[in-house]
Amino acid sequence: MDAMKASSHSPLPRTARVLWLLLALVAAGLATPAQALRIKEVAAVQGVRSNQLTGYGLVVGLDGTGDQTTQMPYTTQAMSNYLQQMGISLPPGTASQLQLKNVAAVIVTAQLPAFAQPGQQIDVNVSSMGNAKSLKGGTLIVTPLRGADGEIYALAQGNMVVGGAGASAGGSKVQINHLSAGRIPLGAQVERAVPTPLNEGDTINLGLNASDFQTARRVAQVINAKLGNGLATALDGRTVQVRAPIDPGARVGFIADLEELPLESSTPSAKVVINARTGSVVLNQSVTLGPCAIAHGNLSITISSTPVVSQPNAFSQGQTVVTQKSDITINQEPGNVIQMPASPQLADVVKALNTLGATPGDLLAILQAIKAAGALNAELEVI
Repeated sequence: MDAMKASSHSPLPRTARVLWLLLALVAAGLATPAQALRIKEVAAVQGVRSNQLTGYGLVVGLDGTGDQTTQMPYTTQAMSNYLQQMGISLPPGTASQLQLKNVAAVIVTAQLPAFAQPGQQIDVNVSSMGNAKSLKGGTLIVTPLRGADGEIYALAQGNMVVGGAGASAGGSKVQINHLSAGRIPLGAQVERAVPTPLNEGDTINLGLNASDFQTARRVAQVINAKLGNGLATALDGRTVQVRAPIDPGARVGFIADLEELPLESSTPSAKVVINARTGSVVLNQSVTLGPCAIAHGNLSITISSTPVVSQPNAFSQGQTVVTQKSDITINQEPGNVIQMPASPQLADVVKALNTLGATPGDLLAILQAIKAAGALNAELEVI
């Protein structure tokens, strides 16, 4: 009993227990095999796609936060046309005098999914196109949604959901989120279906999400090995043609089985993505770095202006003159030459770049220079 009590009062230190737990989790992760990708995650059936819809409408029921009709004449014109459709004719010359503070002109957009049938409902987004202060509490009246061919495919109407709030008084204003855009869940009803070429012909085409000859060949090999030899052919780096059953029911089942086939993931091509607007730099696991030497220094220029007032003497009939005194300072930091060793793995590349101590903005120029020198084994993409 004493031995058990002694052992219970002498556990491992907390740091050692945490380290042991982390090692156990890492070992468990290494023991678990990586889940293979499915074909549906790298490719999609060509022709099975959504379509964009858009329309012009009016939001009514606002609490005095609508368009200023004196500056937005199309709001008044649209409301006048709507009233005429309802059988209400305004006297000549009075349409332009309407003060519609509770009405806002909006653009309505929606995405018509593949295989959508008449009667089904889809979500719509509503965005103000005028100077309305807020769309909160508004109701969208019937708005036709048209496709790229000009045909009407859905009708939208309903109460809006605006995820924001705001208040103003005495020239002060407080606002949370955006008040000039909202959403109507299931706010549009499909009126016309878009035909899809899924059941046409004796073949279907799989379009890869990214162009890669290796992935296209692998997809074709997996389909031929699992579903039958000679069914799939890789036409190019992005398209795989597959022979499918003619019967629509059998074709749907065939596509369902095809999309679930496991596909071993291949090593992606080395790429460095640079966002020039935000200064973000993203590297994938295939990026490697050759040996090179880098010298990088910063040059900063500071300009400060100080107002100087020249006051004339009394009775001199002169005028007070205000001038600007500018001070310019140039500071150039020295740039030491840093030798960067060869880095065969992503962790080594990150460690080597961190030794430079450069800001993300400087890192953009450094990576481009390393690539030009031939020491960066990756493709640079600027977005």
